[in-house]
Amino acid sequence: MNEPGTSKPWRSREVTEGYLRGGQRALLKSAGLKKSDFSKPFIGIANSYNAMHAGHVHLNGLAELVAKGIEEAGGYPFEFGVIALCDGIAQGHDGMYYVLPSRECIADSIEIMAQAQRLDGLVMLGSCDKIIPGMLMALYRLNIPALLVTGGPMMPGKYNGESKAIYEIREAAGRVLAGTMSPEEFEQMEQSVTNGPGSCAMMGTANTMAIVAEVLGAALPGCATAHAVAENKAYIARQSGRRIVEMVREDLKPLDIITPRSFENAVRVAMAIGGSTNALLHIPAIAAEQGLSITPDDFERASRETPLIIKAKPSGPHTLWDVEQAGGVPVIVKELAPLLHMQERTALGTTLAESVAAVENRNPKVIRPIADAYAPQGSLAILRGSLAPDGCVVKQSAVVPAMRRHTGPARVFDSQEDAISAMREGRIRAGDVVVIRYEGPRGGPGMREMLAATAVLMGMGLGDQVALVTDGRFSGSTRGPCVGHVSPEAAAGGPIGLVEDGDLIRIDIDERRMDLLVDESVLAERRARFVPKPPKIQSGVLARYAALVSSADKGAILRPPAVTRG
Repeated sequence: MNEPGTSKPWRSREVTEGYLRGGQRALLKSAGLKKSDFSKPFIGIANSYNAMHAGHVHLNGLAELVAKGIEEAGGYPFEFGVIALCDGIAQGHDGMYYVLPSRECIADSIEIMAQAQRLDGLVMLGSCDKIIPGMLMALYRLNIPALLVTGGPMMPGKYNGESKAIYEIREAAGRVLAGTMSPEEFEQMEQSVTNGPGSCAMMGTANTMAIVAEVLGAALPGCATAHAVAENKAYIARQSGRRIVEMVREDLKPLDIITPRSFENAVRVAMAIGGSTNALLHIPAIAAEQGLSITPDDFERASRETPLIIKAKPSGPHTLWDVEQAGGVPVIVKELAPLLHMQERTALGTTLAESVAAVENRNPKVIRPIADAYAPQGSLAILRGSLAPDGCVVKQSAVVPAMRRHTGPARVFDSQEDAISAMREGRIRAGDVVVIRYEGPRGGPGMREMLAATAVLMGMGLGDQVALVTDGRFSGSTRGPCVGHVSPEAAAGGPIGLVEDGDLIRIDIDERRMDLLVDESVLAERRARFVPKPPKIQSGVLARYAALVSSADKGAILRPPAVTRG
């Protein structure tokens, strides 16, 4: 007697074929499958829908369209859930400790589902800051046919006739505290600053990483800036469902598409669009899943060689809707073509050159040609020096010229909350350098964003007169002379832990330097008695994270635990 089976060429046959798999087939039938479904490719839909998350609240509708596309192409869809934290909601309290660690949790959970259930392919739906990077990490770790459908930006809000993004209401809070904005005006702005579902309407981390995903070939062309409520987003979702079944049948895997040159393209595009400083954490973490090393020096080299062709909020006046109307990522790629590896492949299997051959720039004032770039260099600058021997990062495209070189006295705080209290009490003066430490990957733990602090500075009118230096990180919406990712961090014994109030700190973006102007003999005395503070949270998932996480200059990835051999 022949064993029942379908002779599937894909790995899902491991749960559908043979007498020994009768239990699995019975369970699948109880989940709604028919015998004829067992011969189809099994496609997972990793859906990060979240009812508390504006960027993800609409994803169930997109998941339904992905499922339809899968069914139309002859596959069988299996949807499962993925966590999704909103950075905006986690701002300013202990919730932010958990946001960056959620990236690894997302990647791990998708890996576990896809491997345990033997899925043949994956479509992942995510919109925001850590969800997209976590999904991309899983995509390359698994190396099964996979696509990302980014949920798309929200439509920009309007206040007093001007387009607004979420960071502007946070800065407005500082103006209320300073007495330059009334509570009534603040409430009106709060009602107007956002406009429906989607990622925040600016070039923050979410949209930076969505664009990176498309450039890497992990999402269909046009996906990144197709807005959450736009017709083309629905079309792309359905097409992604169809395409993933084709990819399974073609046996087209992520590592067949992605090469080291693809990552060079991604870094260069991130620099050209005014991308978030968080790209410095996420792109190396994604590349590490392939065993590739991308360092801060790679970002520095790309930024020096790549002109800035977009100035979207928070670095400039435009919104992501403006970028989409100008033509989105295909136009960005076409304008940057002389600087990119144009033979790299897209998710459709075509080359970048083929994918953009017919596109036209519909608004060169928004996406500028290289010859008319906003600046000769890209968005990020990597600084080194006695205060950051392993490097740190500043979004130079969002710094006013007067603050590109600055020397001032340190005002030192061991938490963001203490720094904000000092700002509100008027203890920070123009010219100061606010130092916030013990906020790094290990010391935080979790490397919180300092957006609450930068928003208060901006709102109080000090954002272009005070520098902020931290071993934590910044929101993609941060602007001003804000230097983050200082490495080594204070908790790892870095020089930032030795700084005392009144020490002079010199920042020189043009020379790529940041130095602590204290005599070495004095620093040696401080170093001899220095004992780093322990992580602020020492239990649960954050205790494990603090024990395993690498430094920021390595992407804050989790290292395998040390093995002790007897």
